[in-house]
Amino acid sequence: MSCWMPECPALSMCRGLATFPITCLERAKDLKTRLGILLHKPELGHGIGTSSKLQLGSRRRDSSREVLEWRESFDQLLKSKSGVTAFHTFLKTEFSEENLDFWLACEDFKKTRSKTKLASKANRIFEEFVQSEAPREVNIDHETREITRKNLSGATSACFNEAQAKTRTLMEKDSYPRFLKSASYQDMTKQATSRGTSKRSHT
Repeated sequence: MSCWMPECPALSMCRGLATFPITCLERAKDLKTRLGILLHKPELGHGIGTSSKLQLGSRRRDSSREVLEWRESFDQLLKSKSGVTAFHTFLKTEFSEENLDFWLACEDFKKTRSKTKLASKANRIFEEFVQSEAPREVNIDHETREITRKNLSGATSACFNEAQAKTRTLMEKDSYPRFLKSASYQDMTKQATSRGTSKRSHT
């Protein structure tokens, strides 16, 4: 309780006890210091906010650069998580997303280390994407389908390599060029380019 208030018991102690360990003046200084710290906290918060904005701006520049890199090659698109997501969304409009889903399933399959899991995963992928009349059958030739079927008898991480390569080539030659010409990707490149132009005009 502040000592300058009439009802404050510390006031009589300050007046009556010369040996009082903490004087009213020292209390006031202590209070001033505490208030100073509180007053500076918003400034600290403002500094953090500015830093976050800078980081967000950096991420936006990175993503803009990434969007423009997708048109350099199909590999660049597949290396980008956001690129794969955008491409998958486009493939859905063409009802051909099973090709990318199969390719991604094969990539995940290659990372499997357990032989037991390898065999069960191989069968599941084959039944879902490769066999004739599969629920999400990919567009591969009969010969590749049969080679893949035989590979299942001794499943290894490479048993889908040929089928995956055929599907990848199909996407690269067919779907990927259409994706680059699509309205959705054109909008993304315009936004990315405008961000880059805006950045240069402010430097």
